[in-house]
Amino acid sequence: MVNVKKVIVSSLVLLGLAAGATALSAAAAEPLNVKSETDIAGDLGILQGDGSGLTAEYLNKSTTRLQAAVMSLRLKGLESEALAYKGTENFKDASGVSKENQAILGYLKANPALGWQGTGSDTFEPMAGITAQQYYKVLLESLGYGQGTDFQYDDVITFAAKNGLSKIAGVKSFKNLHIATATLEALKAPIKGSSKTLAVDLSQKGKISASKLSVLETPALGLKMSDALGSYLTDAKGMTLYYFTKDVANVNSCVDACLANWPIYNANNFTVPAEFSAADFGVFTRADGKDQITYKGWPLYYFAKDQKPGDTVGDNVGKVWFVIKPSNGGIAMGTKPDLGNYLTDARGMALYYYDKDTKGVSNCSGKCLEKWPVFYSSAISAPTGVNSADFGTLVRADGSLQTTYQGFPLYYWVDDKKMGDTTGQDVGHVWYVIDPVKFSGTKAVNSSVKTSKSDALGTYLVDQNGMALYLFTKDKADPNSCVGPCLVNWPIFYDENLTVSTDLAASDFGVLTRADGKKQSTYKGWPLYYWVKDHLPGETTGQNVGKVWFVLDPAKTEAR
Repeated sequence: MVNVKKVIVSSLVLLGLAAGATALSAAAAEPLNVKSETDIAGDLGILQGDGSGLTAEYLNKSTTRLQAAVMSLRLKGLESEALAYKGTENFKDASGVSKENQAILGYLKANPALGWQGTGSDTFEPMAGITAQQYYKVLLESLGYGQGTDFQYDDVITFAAKNGLSKIAGVKSFKNLHIATATLEALKAPIKGSSKTLAVDLSQKGKISASKLSVLETPALGLKMSDALGSYLTDAKGMTLYYFTKDVANVNSCVDACLANWPIYNANNFTVPAEFSAADFGVFTRADGKDQITYKGWPLYYFAKDQKPGDTVGDNVGKVWFVIKPSNGGIAMGTKPDLGNYLTDARGMALYYYDKDTKGVSNCSGKCLEKWPVFYSSAISAPTGVNSADFGTLVRADGSLQTTYQGFPLYYWVDDKKMGDTTGQDVGHVWYVIDPVKFSGTKAVNSSVKTSKSDALGTYLVDQNGMALYLFTKDKADPNSCVGPCLVNWPIFYDENLTVSTDLAASDFGVLTRADGKKQSTYKGWPLYYWVKDHLPGETTGQNVGKVWFVLDPAKTEAR
């Protein structure tokens, strides 16, 4: 769907920006017409999704051989014919897919010239994943090129690039959203031996409406990739785009000499890569009257010292200028005079840590979470200078996920309403934003054993990394009840120099010398164990296993 915005409904305003809260001009900006590659592929009928359409869930699924085969038929104008196929001979594993897809597979088997002979032993492996190389082979064949005559399989990527197909060449994990990117490339490319594009050919066959082809001529923002930065956003000519961390407080922070070095980016009609949502792009009128494009509220700029497509000289300049990554990688950086640099989410909303948390443990639950909602992003690609490996995931006891930084949980503050708000700073003298350079953890002592809390389980014991500890009820009679395979699933916990948090009594802890000679820490006489299926801090999947394994609530655990 076309995303048309004026400054009064820019993406900053969509975040809840009150009138007059920043220096955004009230003057009307040029209408903004933005579509993503997935929008276009959907409008053309090339990418159709599942029963719910082109949802984020569908787009981020791995592409299968069956999907690639369907796309191959669709781009050759043969899909309808394949769906109507009534032959009975098929691949041995065709029964694993729907009736419609069984017809597709039967048609491919009956027409080996289409290049889908299967994977050997008369099987097709319809649900196996594919690579970028395999999909570019599909597209080259759709353009009339033949393997063995025009190209060899090992040379697919190189040959594809010579024919204008290169955007997804470096993709390591091929997903459905990459189908959109690569297929739009192919639609714009000429068929072998002709000046006619694949899109025009499909239009002439009645497979694509001719009235929709003009969208393929729209300037398209691009994604480039480097080993150092990963994926980053460029304009239609391949010139890198940046955001300015000081814009978090005032989107007119870059003026005068700053603008000479960092020219603004503006356009009113463009497409964006499949990894981006068109709804995240906006436009506002600057205080000087010029329009500027925003991404998730961040104004976009060029850097004057970038001389050619792909240059990223401006990244991390002054530790306040950064490239734009897909979804900002879930993390961005803001800068304020009183706070310096601090972590935000992709939309510039401040992230906080709780000084009473310990590494791997959130001590904010219940009513606390109503004021300090958790922050979670499934994928983190941090700005340059911030180590992406410092971000992890905490599985809270209720099963929800929370992103951590250096092991410490990250939160929002309920009274922060818009980009740049930091009203949670120093609340109760225990809540703070995070300067990645200065952050070294909380003041809370990270003891060998401490407590964690959840609404479901209440208070329970964890180790210094937040991993749950358990008791085994059969140990009541014999503390060596767990042996052999049991210990494989329930490894013992032992710390020779055990320390405990201030809410626990050190006298409640002891040491058991097991029958096999190994030592094991105990609590109120109960031997302590881990559960092998708990992989992350906060997980308590061992609770009530076999109705004999339980976490230990200090207030409820009776002496063995």
